[in-house]
Amino acid sequence: MPIYVYQEIRADGSEGELLEIEQPMSAKALEKHPVTGLPLRRVYLPTSMNTKYTPGHTRNLTSEKNVAKAGFTKYVRDKQTGTYHKTAGADPRAPDVLKK
Repeated sequence: MPIYVYQEIRADGSEGELLEIEQPMSAKALEKHPVTGLPLRRVYLPTSMNTKYTPGHTRNLTSEKNVAKAGFTKYVRDKQTGTYHKTAGADPRAPDVLKK
């Protein structure tokens, strides 16, 4: 069910608190606050469809190929020994293994 945002309208006409209410799409918009009885108006907000930083995109940005191309060195921790092994990067000063 979608979550709708409502805003209280105070007696002097100023805006009151915002509240989020889960309602079916077929339900009529609320006109009064369920607890205080103050008038409400529905607030329309833009949808949140951020596709730039999806998990797949982030995984692609931090791939060994991209990390090395940017000039960084990437280490991955071995769970059994606790040491870190170099998986990306060509800097000769960077050791192949970092010990715990």
